[in-house]
Amino acid sequence: MNEEIVRANALCKSYRDTTSSLEVLKDINFAVNRGEFLAIQGPSGAGKSTLLHILGGLDNPTSGKVYFQDEDIYGLDENSRANLRNRKVGFVFQFFHLLPELNALENVLLPAILRSWGEKKKSLGFASELLERLGLSQRQTHRPQELSGGEQQRVAIARALVNRPQLLLCDEPTGNLDSENGENILRLLKEVNLSEKVTVIIVTHDKDIASSADRTIYLKDGILLN
Repeated sequence: MNEEIVRANALCKSYRDTTSSLEVLKDINFAVNRGEFLAIQGPSGAGKSTLLHILGGLDNPTSGKVYFQDEDIYGLDENSRANLRNRKVGFVFQFFHLLPELNALENVLLPAILRSWGEKKKSLGFASELLERLGLSQRQTHRPQELSGGEQQRVAIARALVNRPQLLLCDEPTGNLDSENGENILRLLKEVNLSEKVTVIIVTHDKDIASSADRTIYLKDGILLN
């Protein structure tokens, strides 16, 4: 029997000013099972990134609910929601968001540091192991500006995995990479999904990534088409 890990229930998101309202998401309903690799596709401006951010607890919906393991995440206070994000959800973005003053290993350890200094000590070996598995064993002390785009994205993936998340949310992770590095990142994400049983939800324009997913959903004008 499939086990749900995250579910969107009647999600709506709109932005309002004094004269108008823009509906970005309109009554979104779907569920994702544990261990699933789900792609989200649609044209620019369809609401894909907004949906991903709401699923990960980064942006409040205007109405509706998101359930993570049957817990309403927007029913939690901000501290509890931040704690859930840090412990159970990893994020990979199109732009790497690495701190330039830190080396690769230190960047990977940031989520563990946010939990506690004790977690940093416990996670040090695992962070180094992740970088080694991602082909960066000789680059751990290099700073972001000394790494290629593909290497920086691998560091960002290691950072997203260091707290052993159950859900990995990826927003166009290959969008700034050439085709070879994009294929390498896809292979890494599939390996994480299969070997670590991490649920992956990925926003992408790349048809090859979508074709390798277990399932693809489509957004257009804030509406879930399927």
